Amino acid sequence: MDKQDKIVKLFTGEDIMISRLKQELETAGINPLVQDGFKQGIAAGFGGGVPSAIDIFVSESDFPKAQEILKAITEE
Repeated sequence: MDKQDKIVKLFTGEDIMISRLKQELETAGINPLVQDGFKQGIAAGFGGGVPSAIDIFVSESDFPKAQEILKAITEE
């Protein structure tokens, strides 16, 4: 990931799908960032967010390749 790359949201979904997508991205050499606002809120001592709304982000330069991986997974 280039230092000047922006981070862009690739997908929002449930834990199982995010885990699968994260694994596939890492296998392809892409380092995703997962943001789970619900779990973060619980850990901080307050509830917030939706349990099924977990975001996964990738660098802008990896986005096209990540989209292909996402498409392959969702079309299975």
